[in-house]
Amino acid sequence: MQFSKKRNTTRWVIIAASFLIISLILWNTYTFFQIFKNEERLKMNLWANAQKTLKTAGENTDVELPLQIFSNNTSIPIILTEHDSIINTVNIDDEIIKNPGKALAFLSDLKNENDPIVIEYVPGKFQKLYYGNSALLNKLKYYPIALLLIIVLFGALVYNFYKSTRMATQNKLWAGMAKETAHQIGTPLSSLIGWVEILKTENIDKNTTAEIERDIERLQTITDRFSKIGSEPVLEKKDIIEETLQSYNYLQSRFSKQIEFTFEGPKMPIYVMLNPVLHSWTIENLVKNAIDAMKGRGKLSLKIEQDNDIVKINVTDSGNGIQKNQFKTIFEPGFTTKKRGWGLGLSLTKRIVEEYHKGSIKVLNSEIGKGTTMQVSFKKLI
Repeated sequence: MQFSKKRNTTRWVIIAASFLIISLILWNTYTFFQIFKNEERLKMNLWANAQKTLKTAGENTDVELPLQIFSNNTSIPIILTEHDSIINTVNIDDEIIKNPGKALAFLSDLKNENDPIVIEYVPGKFQKLYYGNSALLNKLKYYPIALLLIIVLFGALVYNFYKSTRMATQNKLWAGMAKETAHQIGTPLSSLIGWVEILKTENIDKNTTAEIERDIERLQTITDRFSKIGSEPVLEKKDIIEETLQSYNYLQSRFSKQIEFTFEGPKMPIYVMLNPVLHSWTIENLVKNAIDAMKGRGKLSLKIEQDNDIVKINVTDSGNGIQKNQFKTIFEPGFTTKKRGWGLGLSLTKRIVEEYHKGSIKVLNSEIGKGTTMQVSFKKLI
């Protein structure tokens, strides 16, 4: 507990420090932007004074400094106007200057960027100097946006890494719990097998011991399933119709007669790469979920169909149905509509189908109050 609190405190300290560093970088960037903007304003004031000097220069006026000021400006775009007419441009593309419409649009952009500098070259006569930001200043202006984008992308990367690490840890935990469960079941299971042998010698009804043996076999299958979680399963070439039918028949014999079971499939074998134990678990989870959706009463059909290279297993019930916005959510760990349930059945089924067998599982269709069809697909062996 103490370790968990310390780890959470460290995490929040790192997050707070990161936000502080980001804030300082953005504040410094804004400060630099304002400094450069003020410096460019001073340059434009010098340019305006140089323009005024040239406008009022006489024969004996030294114009070397104004001309030098003009020549030093190679980056700031300028439009000089008088009586709202453009009389001079600096550092502006010739294509814009030659097109009156584009020139007026560019002038409008400059007006939005900076306040004009008014030049009174003689009393009562004025020119206005409009200028834009230099390329350097524009880059600096968009730098915080680029920085924020980089930070967001980095944050998303860290989040995905943290999430995947967390999921990997959870998977290891579940796998460990599954293997431990299989180990714990194994001991009393061995004892039960011994007791059945003793019962056979005590003239107990053979039907009774046969049923006990079937349930013991079932427990052995469950133990085998749990022991395979977290391990790479061995896939074998199997007839999917036969393997599915075995599980289906067992479940049919164990559930209430109020469930109307139907099975439909091709008469010829269809071979796929399967792990029989895990495939049996898939069918069991789908059938049990269907029966739960019908609250133990209704029609349940299992249909196997195929096309050129895919075999599909459809499990259809006459239950309550699933809302369309939950078609993907139902496969997430912890999602359940039952009062008592861990919400792991379909999550495990999805993992068995997609990760272990490289197949796919989805809600094919569902209608509220009428029922749902779940579909599992595998690639056929040709």
